[in-house]
Amino acid sequence: NNRIPHQEVEPLSAYRRLLSNTFLFSVSTFGSKILTFLLTPFYTSILSDAEYGVTDLIIQTGNFLIPLASIGVVNAALPLGAVVTASGTGAEMNGGAVITNEALKLKTGMGAFAPRFAVLDPKYTLSVPRMQVISGAFDTLSHAMETYLGQSDQDNVSDDVALSIMRNTVVNIRRLLQNIDDLQARGNLMWDSAMAENGILKVGRLTDFQTHQIEHQLGAYTDCNHGQGLAVIQPVYYRHILADAEEKFTWFAREVFGKETAAEGVEALTAFVEECGLPTKLGGLKSRVEITPELLRQVADSCIIIKSNPRTLTHDEIYEILCACM
Repeated sequence: NNRIPHQEVEPLSAYRRLLSNTFLFSVSTFGSKILTFLLTPFYTSILSDAEYGVTDLIIQTGNFLIPLASIGVVNAALPLGAVVTASGTGAEMNGGAVITNEALKLKTGMGAFAPRFAVLDPKYTLSVPRMQVISGAFDTLSHAMETYLGQSDQDNVSDDVALSIMRNTVVNIRRLLQNIDDLQARGNLMWDSAMAENGILKVGRLTDFQTHQIEHQLGAYTDCNHGQGLAVIQPVYYRHILADAEEKFTWFAREVFGKETAAEGVEALTAFVEECGLPTKLGGLKSRVEITPELLRQVADSCIIIKSNPRTLTHDEIYEILCACM
């Protein structure tokens, strides 16, 4: 049984942490108010009564207009923390989310609020099924690959960081394939997941998330696992655009898989998917909805087209890619 025994949680230690955190929140809440109180005599000694009145009028007008301009969204949002139990999405690191409109058959991103804090403890992932752990880790790899293949300026530092994240993700997935309970590997993968989606890799660039858009729409029509869907689609998509980003694929091949050419890198990715035990064809996704050419046509026609990837695809090309995945 991989679940964490309850006796590992020490009540006294938990109470101490609660008191410590309560104190920190209290300081942040009341600190600004105390500071304002202490600075008031300083303001009034320098500003005249009229000037101080104008300053206060500006501040109060701003306080009145901000909730109207933002429709009170900031105040309405419930502040939350994230305790990660299944890593891979990196959702604990940003304000993004994905939602499915089942009536419209549309799965897409939406704006949200980032958690106030996130707890990344690999022990909390031990109860997650093995295949979900590997699928989530492949999602991390996919995030880094799709960010890397977007449009960036020359010698962008985020390219090198992305390649490092990809390489480390591959190394630690292979460690988990040998020992699924390897806590250090799980911890490294949690960190990779966080780094892939905390915004650092996206500085100074536009991203290519076309594979995600294709898989999201496939998920809107079926019940396939996200990471597994990416594993099927990504190598096929990369063969399709190989000539449009040959230099980047060559660096990817060398830095991540130790291969020499762009084509060898994509084939190494395909072999890695198989090594992980992830599906390589749509039929391996075990969807309860039958995946037919007719369904794939609907997926392709409704898919969002990304304009910052190596080459902007057409809906017909997306259909060809999906058919090649069958």
